[in-house]
This record gives sequence, C-alpha cells and structure tokens, in this order.
Amino acid sequence: MHIHFIAIGGSVMHNLALALQQKGYTVSGSDDVIYEPAQSRLKESGLLPETFGWFPEKVGSHLDAVILGMHAKVDNPELLKAQELGLKIYSYPEFLYEQSKYKTRVVIGGSHGKTTITAMILHVMKYHDRPIDYVIGAQLDGFNKMVHITEENDFIVLEGDEYLSSVVDKRPKFHLYQPNIALLSGIAWDHINVFPTFDNYLEQFKIFVDSIVRGGSITYNEEDKNVSKIVEASENTIRKLAYHTPEYSIENGETILVTPDGPMPIPIFGKHNLSNLAGAKWICQNMGLDEEDFYEAMSTFTGASKRLEKLAEGKVSVAYKDFAHAPSKVKASTEAVKQQYPDRKLLAFLELHTYSSFNPEFLNEYKRTLEAAEVAAVFYLPESVKIKGLKEVSAEQIKKAFGREDLHVFTSKEEFSQFVLGQEYVNSVLLLMSSGTYGGLDMEAVRNKVINA
Repeated sequence: MHIHFIAIGGSVMHNLALALQQKGYTVSGSDDVIYEPAQSRLKESGLLPETFGWFPEKVGSHLDAVILGMHAKVDNPELLKAQELGLKIYSYPEFLYEQSKYKTRVVIGGSHGKTTITAMILHVMKYHDRPIDYVIGAQLDGFNKMVHITEENDFIVLEGDEYLSSVVDKRPKFHLYQPNIALLSGIAWDHINVFPTFDNYLEQFKIFVDSIVRGGSITYNEEDKNVSKIVEASENTIRKLAYHTPEYSIENGETILVTPDGPMPIPIFGKHNLSNLAGAKWICQNMGLDEEDFYEAMSTFTGASKRLEKLAEGKVSVAYKDFAHAPSKVKASTEAVKQQYPDRKLLAFLELHTYSSFNPEFLNEYKRTLEAAEVAAVFYLPESVKIKGLKEVSAEQIKKAFGREDLHVFTSKEEFSQFVLGQEYVNSVLLLMSSGTYGGLDMEAVRNKVINA
C-alpha cells in the first residue's frame, strides 16, 4: 500500500509513518514545518519531504489512502485534492483502528496518568520479552519509536487521548479504538477550547466506556468520583475492575511499596504515580502476566520522558522537570515532590501557555494547586495570549486564581530566567512544570546551579 501523510512532522504522525515504512508500506508525506527530532528521524529513513509546504501534485490516484494530521487545516491544498479525487482519508486514530481491528486492543484513557500507565505496561512487557504493538505519546527509554505496528502481535496498547482526531473528524481519538480492555485513570476538566463545559467533557468519557466491546473490561480508578460515577452507571455489558492507590511509605527519600511478597523499593514516587502503578498492574494481569512478574519488572522502571524527570541532583539539592500543565497534574506533581522531600524547601515554577490556562473561567481551576510549595512562580508570555485570540490576563488575576498573594508572576522570559537562576538551592528541591520550553530557559545553567548548591 502507498500511504500519504498530510502533516507528517507531528509527534505521533512521523512515528506512525516510520512504523508503516518498517511494516513494508510505501510512505510519502508533506508538512510546512518539521521540528527535531522528527526532522532527523524522517531524513534518516528517507521520508523527509524535499521541500516544506503543501503540494497537491503529490496527491493522486496512485495513493491507497491519506492520513490527515491535526496540524493540517480544513483548506489544506492536499486535503482538498484528496477529497476531490474521492480518496480514503483517515485521521491517525481511525487508521490505527484499521490496523488493529483483529487484535486485542488495550486502551488507556483519562485526563492524567495515561502516558505513565502506558509506559509502565510497555516496560513490563519488554522486560519479560512479551512482544506487543503500541502507540504512546512520549519517548521511552529502551524504545526507539513511539509507534510499533506488526501483523503478528496479538495485543496493541494505545494511549487514548480525548482530543479531536482531525479537522475533518471532530470525534475524540479514544472514541475510535473500540477497546477490548480499557482503563480510566481520572477525569479533570481539560481542553476547554473544545469542551466548553465540564458536563460536555464528562460526556466524552461516558462515550468511551460505552465503546468498549461487549464482554470486554474497564479497569478504573475508584478513588476518582467522576470516573466511578461514569463507570458504575454504564449499562455496557463489560467487566468493571476497580483499583486504588496501594499502601506505601517513604524512608529517607525512597518510596517503599507494600506488596504480597513484602516491602519493595521503587524508583518512582508520588501518590498519583502509585495509583498509576495499581492500574497498570491490573492491565498487565488482564494481558496474562502475573502479579509477581509485574513487580519484578517495575523495580527497574524509571518513568516516561518529562514525567517527574530528574533534571539534576547535588549533595543538598535536586531538580525535577514535569510535563504537568493542567490543574490536576500541577497539584499532583507539586504534592508528590513535597511528600517525597518533606524536609526540603520546595520551589515550584509553572509555565502557562495552553489555550485553557488563559481562559478566565478555567484559570480558577488552578486554585491551591501550588499550595505545597514554599516558593511558587508562574511564567507566561502575553504574546501567547494574543496568538490564541484571548483577552489579556493580569498578574493580579493569576494570583487570585491560584489563591496565593505571595505568588511570583513573570511575563518576561529574561526576568523569569534571572529569578530561577538567582534562587538559593541549598536544602531545596526545584520543580519545573510545563508542556512548553519555559521561554528558552537555559537548562544546563539550571543543572549547574542545582548541582553546585
């Protein structure tokens, strides 16, 4: 088959293109901009477009299908040509279903935790030499791609995102997978630009639970009241398997998990990550792995990229970088770090740059999310607000929304950088949170500051 990618440079899109090439497909693609590491990886595989831009002449009857990325707009010239020719046009989740409809589909859903849970499952399966197909939204140690698709593997594990599939397919991605085995980790309002009310957002998860195939199962976090309510109210004929945070303790900065075979030190920390671990264990058991083998593998799990990732550690200080940006994630990560290092000063610095985070109504969802930190700061660029077509947000609005008068608010990347590098890091822990770049903050300088404190 010859598959053409419109917007091939996307994180998952370029990984899917590489996976299909490895599977033996003929692959081509276009994009108007491609960043690293996608550019180098596509170039190495001979899939990097010779010229950036959109070229309708690339689209013709010689193609078997087109895969449309979220980056492409509705008036994209290549999309219009494909529609004119009547070619089959897939969003990438729709195409993934086509590739996996004869497999056992394991879909990990939830507003938070899904990448970490998926990473745990993949780590455990790799540790025990159990080959599976997968799609995950982060780069993992030991895995050279974020997408792996074969003809022979029985299972495929899919990170189930609730965001829209494409500009011509407005369904949330996880509605398209029809899981045999599903997990729901938690629900906290997100993507306000697409789901303007919390009820509308909740409805997407109801549809997800009802999309599980008959006789399938849903493993769900019973400690999340929204998750429990949706799962328990569903009339779908599926097994409902609840999980909760396992018992654990923290000793000298190390998390000790209580297991049937006794206490076990683990490299990850935080109540939310231990809840994720409990969910991953249930899924692995549903995939045929016993509890003892799960724990053995998890003793070597260090986490998904950018999820409470250790940035630097000195004799008297440590720094972490986290992908957290939604309110529930910010709160969970901040509290986890404070619990792990109760005797150290916590400096929690958050960058706001998503559409939702600048919406005055949604901004209030951040109240008390940074409460566990002794020093808290928020950084954002006013131009980011303008680009998204939203009204200007003031420093006072942000302080009020977060519920902290002592909150440091920065709108200049230079001033934010000076603030971060000017802190005293003796007997402290630094937590940087963002899905962005912190205005180009010099991470090497941060590392040196922490290590030499």
